[in-house]
Amino acid sequence: MESITRLLEIMKTLRDPIHGCPWDKEQDFSSIAPYTIAEAYEVADAVERNDMEDLCSELGDLLFQVVYHAQLADEKRYFSFEDIVTGVSDKLQQRHPHVFGDQKIKNAKAQSRVWEGLKAQERKKKSKEKFISIIEGVNLNMPSLSRAQKLQSRAATVGFDWNDIQSVFAKIEEEIEEFRGELSDHHDKSRVREELGDLLFTCVNLARHVDIDAEAALRSANHKFETRFRYIEDTLAGQNKGLEGTSLEEMEKLWEAAKTR
Repeated sequence: MESITRLLEIMKTLRDPIHGCPWDKEQDFSSIAPYTIAEAYEVADAVERNDMEDLCSELGDLLFQVVYHAQLADEKRYFSFEDIVTGVSDKLQQRHPHVFGDQKIKNAKAQSRVWEGLKAQERKKKSKEKFISIIEGVNLNMPSLSRAQKLQSRAATVGFDWNDIQSVFAKIEEEIEEFRGELSDHHDKSRVREELGDLLFTCVNLARHVDIDAEAALRSANHKFETRFRYIEDTLAGQNKGLEGTSLEEMEKLWEAAKTR
């Protein structure tokens, strides 16, 4: 596509040793990676807000990050942008044999199992080890909620999972009691943190069992809290008041008012 060619040329020019941008010429994979992560979150935020105009812009920024890494790799002769496109195209066809082949799959849940199975086969081919763990390759840099859900999903593919959601509720109640016990026994903070971690991990399992992305759910809750809290601040400011001089009871009334809005 002409538009992609133009973008690749712009990136190449930005990195030109003589005529390029001073800032862009100094970057490497490590320095660009945080921007790549940030842009991915910007995309997720635009989706959450259902802002299609902003989503279009943020997807462009994310695409630029891919092009940036491709240019860095091309300069080192590691791989090219074309290699990236070819690789992902091949991968998508291989992982969808029910679309590009003659395999039959009943539903999305069955497809998820096939997908994980194919990925496991790919990991075995890449590794020189005789045994590859089912949870091998779950990215350590993922947000903790997302990584917990990924680890649980991988384990579930081999049957290591609760049979029903009631069992998850029971486990959550058990973890709450263990957490409460650590608090009441005044044990060291590391033990309290460990029990809280177990509780959060089980809550992620609850999200997985109802097919909800835990990271997205918490992101939505954060946004809801921020919106309601700002309403409290704005309302008080309109009354020439500040948070410091406002009672908790009054703030709770404003919180309830924000909920009704």
